[in-house]
Amino acid sequence: MDRSNPYEAAFEAYLQAHGLCSVAVDETRRSQWGRTSVKNLDFIVLGPAGTRLLVDVKGRQFPGGPDGKERYVWENWSTLEDIDGMESWSKLFGPGSLGLFVFLYRIRASVSLAEDALDLFSWRGERYLLRSVTIEAYRRHMKLRSPKWGTVHLPSKVFRELARPFRYFSHEYLREDGDGYGPDQDRPLFESAELAFSARSGGSAETGSGGH
Repeated sequence: MDRSNPYEAAFEAYLQAHGLCSVAVDETRRSQWGRTSVKNLDFIVLGPAGTRLLVDVKGRQFPGGPDGKERYVWENWSTLEDIDGMESWSKLFGPGSLGLFVFLYRIRASVSLAEDALDLFSWRGERYLLRSVTIEAYRRHMKLRSPKWGTVHLPSKVFRELARPFRYFSHEYLREDGDGYGPDQDRPLFESAELAFSARSGGSAETGSGGH
């Protein structure tokens, strides 16, 4: 974890606010997997059900882009190196652990969200929306985004189907196959943001990977 990173600091505050037991991983030194250097994860979180969540926080902004040229896209890109590293950590921790990308979206003031939106978290004057995808599911459905930068993403429809509030994995996740979803599965996770954008511009918000 890098506490100078506002997204990772906000996620740590979220964990503390929800009383979740966690360990922040020191990112100043890379770990070794045999003779291979492996990118560190950000947090190890113990869910109430006993699942060990291995978390890589992905800080994004919604909408993206500068003022006047906003892009209403839910960015979800990652690097292949991040995925490889998280898979290595999952193998090391073994059964009972679950690798997660946690996309932490900083919601700009121009967007209205319902106060009861799942995992909408306010901290230091900013609003953050937490959405998570298992590493296993991400690998299975990802598409190449930039060969030059080694980045991948989930297509819009797939991201809609896979993304879940972080609290689902921290409080409700019991299965080990990475695709089993519980009580939140029918909740329209991005609907409130899209409706807000529609009312504002007469359009609809895109859900997808966006530009680099």
